[in-house]
Amino acid sequence: MTEPVIRLTAALADGYRIERELGAGGMATVYLAEDLKHHRKVAIKVLRPELAAVIGAERFLREIQTIANLQHPHILGLIDSGEVNGTAYYVMPFVEGESLRDRLNREKQLPIPDAVRLATEVAGALDYAHRHGVIHRDIKPENIMLHDGRALVADFGIALAASKGGSTRMTETGMSLGTPHYMSPEQAMGEREITARSDVYALGAMTYEMLIGDPPFTGSTAQAIVAKVMTEKPVSLQRQRARVSDAVENAVLTALEKLPADRFESAKAFAEALSDPTYSGTSVSGTRAMASRSAGRSGARSRQFGVTALIAVASALVSLAAGWFVWHQRQSQFPPTVLRYAMVLPDSLSLTDALGTPIAYAPDGSVFAYSSRAGLMLRYSDRLEVVPVAGGRRGVGPFFSPDGRWLGYEVGASIIKEPLAGGAPVTICEVCPGFAFTWGSDDSIRYHTAPPDNGSARVLMVVSAQGGQSREFARPDSGSGEAYRSPVLLPNRRTVLFSIYKGMVSTLGAIDLRTHAITRFNQPGFAPQWVDAGFVTLGNPDGTLIALPFDLEKMRPTGPPVIVARDASQPDAYSTRGAVSAGGSIVYPRSGGGAQRRLMLVTRAGQPTPLTSDQRGYANPRFSPDGRRLVVHIADAINSSRDVWEFDIDQRAWSRLTTNSISDKPLWTPDGRRVLYASNDDLWWIAADGSGRPESLFVSLGSHYPGSITPDGRAVVFQELGSPTSGIRILAFDSAPAARTLIPAGFNESAPAVSPDGHWLAYQSDQSGQMEVYVQSYPTLGARVPVSLRGGSEPLWAHSGRELFYRSGDSVMVASVALSPAFTVTGRRFLFAGKFLKGGNFREYDVAPDDQHFVMISGEGVQSILYGAQNVFQRLLYERKRQR
Repeated sequence: MTEPVIRLTAALADGYRIERELGAGGMATVYLAEDLKHHRKVAIKVLRPELAAVIGAERFLREIQTIANLQHPHILGLIDSGEVNGTAYYVMPFVEGESLRDRLNREKQLPIPDAVRLATEVAGALDYAHRHGVIHRDIKPENIMLHDGRALVADFGIALAASKGGSTRMTETGMSLGTPHYMSPEQAMGEREITARSDVYALGAMTYEMLIGDPPFTGSTAQAIVAKVMTEKPVSLQRQRARVSDAVENAVLTALEKLPADRFESAKAFAEALSDPTYSGTSVSGTRAMASRSAGRSGARSRQFGVTALIAVASALVSLAAGWFVWHQRQSQFPPTVLRYAMVLPDSLSLTDALGTPIAYAPDGSVFAYSSRAGLMLRYSDRLEVVPVAGGRRGVGPFFSPDGRWLGYEVGASIIKEPLAGGAPVTICEVCPGFAFTWGSDDSIRYHTAPPDNGSARVLMVVSAQGGQSREFARPDSGSGEAYRSPVLLPNRRTVLFSIYKGMVSTLGAIDLRTHAITRFNQPGFAPQWVDAGFVTLGNPDGTLIALPFDLEKMRPTGPPVIVARDASQPDAYSTRGAVSAGGSIVYPRSGGGAQRRLMLVTRAGQPTPLTSDQRGYANPRFSPDGRRLVVHIADAINSSRDVWEFDIDQRAWSRLTTNSISDKPLWTPDGRRVLYASNDDLWWIAADGSGRPESLFVSLGSHYPGSITPDGRAVVFQELGSPTSGIRILAFDSAPAARTLIPAGFNESAPAVSPDGHWLAYQSDQSGQMEVYVQSYPTLGARVPVSLRGGSEPLWAHSGRELFYRSGDSVMVASVALSPAFTVTGRRFLFAGKFLKGGNFREYDVAPDDQHFVMISGEGVQSILYGAQNVFQRLLYERKRQR
């Protein structure tokens, strides 16, 4: 058994005995179990953790109680529900039989009387549920169980909880329940209010499939299917199965009307129409279907079909949305509809903010890449799951080639490119440390970096995508106080847009590659990206993403900027987290996720107690050496700032240690007198009582993640990324700013922690293909000893030195260890589990000096939901033309 199943079995042991997994889907995993009290088989559905995070397990359970009151002969009832391992479950009777999908797979088409009867039974269940205020939202053959040939509608639980219990979150994110083949047009468009008529549409689509063998609209991708749902009329049933009666034909086509108002007002009305041989239908679809049949009888069917085909061709899609959504503009007088939606990422593959540019979009919008805990991931528009980049386990800073066939990224200080169609990664440049890489149409890669002679400045670099040496092509004047960042070549191949920084303020600039003349635009913003519709997008510190209309020939803005996203997560003012394709697709993490976090004191048995009553953007908690205070980093999503704060646990009093809005990852010195932290990726420290000014310790190219200060208080061990000296390094305070490397970057060695006796170094590494915890002797590194099994991260030494804590998924584990004469692991055991904030390259929890209590952060973690937008720029063009 896997560890999650073992924990589930243990948690439910008093009432149920888990026998085996029956199946897993996008919403839940189903287990066959025995109800020990009643000696019967049951099915237990366990909500997927990422969905539970969106809905909220407690809220899910409150809302699912409604299901227990739905008593209908064609509804699969609810036996029990509860919470386990941080997520929710509910128990249903185990149906001895098959699903409607199983029968369709076997028979392809059902006898017409059987199809009508099953549709009528499902309609009865839906009508009953609708009258009790419950809309299913996911009617499909997989959710119809057949018991002795009788229909039982299943999965009201998830549908109700997600649509009602999680209404605020689900609506705000644009998450949409449903399967493309059966989604109503309004559900595909992400409408906030979904009515019972959406279920009528899904039942109509399912009835169509029972009669014909395929749903009314099919396609090779989710987008293609939804495009047809939005724009095409279903083909007449009688063209494909002549024995379908006029009444059944008209009833099904009425249920499949695009506008909810044109469908049946209730599932009951649909059922009555199916069984009424005189039903003629009043819908446009029904009228057209009857006309088509009449034309066929007079020999004109082929001409009618030809006209229909020409109309379909003439009304082709303007564009496709990533994920579930598409839009269509039939006539130019109708404004394009702006669509916004959300994509839930698995928690283990959620977005990380490595080196500032974590997301990139392919020019055609077919796929985007992002940095995750497990390396670089790809999210294709025609797939529902993310896939790893084969060679990108340690890659950061993704970027695409102009033709979308290659993905570029950085590993250490090397620039790598990898073909998306498959093949070995190719090294473009061995030593090209930098940030904000873009691949221009001239087959060159541009980026910014810190010059060797000035670590605080930034210059613009270029290197051929075919390989070779990089060269500098733009540098600010010495003494100007400026820095150049984020270059992007425009389609004319003669102009590069970039950001000009002076202090914390960034404006748009352009350089003519022929004359090297620089033009400065009075337009605030950073990280420019080009959209072929004629816009430059720019990020802003407040989380807005703006579109600036721009003339390629005249090389100047042609109008005021327009906000296209207001809520992008923007932890700093250097690189936007929003990615935009040349075709205009947008994807970004949303700000404010961390605003709902709480500081929790958790016992070794997993009993949590809130340390504070408020919910804020807490991260990076650390106990003071005496255990009476905490330092944490608090992110303010509204002001796009992050600073280090100190919390007096007894007095419940806060004091602010940093004020520059770009500080995080604090550590206490062993004497409790100072707090070391990262600011703008460099290392600083400040007096813990707030006296004095911050002092710079280490300024260098790359990002720096403090791990731990040695027990003697003389040095800090940290991880460095994105530089020629990347790896686990040590900085002695008496020799700062000189640092030396302990473990060179080979894989992702991070989160270093020195043992209390100062003789051992624990850290996490993905050298085995997944993150595990290892220990080596220190300061002279010896053989590596594995600590965790089957996944581990964020090592933390107990103050006694006899235990080593670490994270494994949602669990906190502890390894009993011996430090002498050699380091050995004498045992491993589970302590507790919960949905607490996880770290990437930095530990996100701490243990009190008594080794009996942990400070954890509950609430939302790193970005597990990405937000997208489509048709934004088409709408802007439409508005500009209308204004003219």
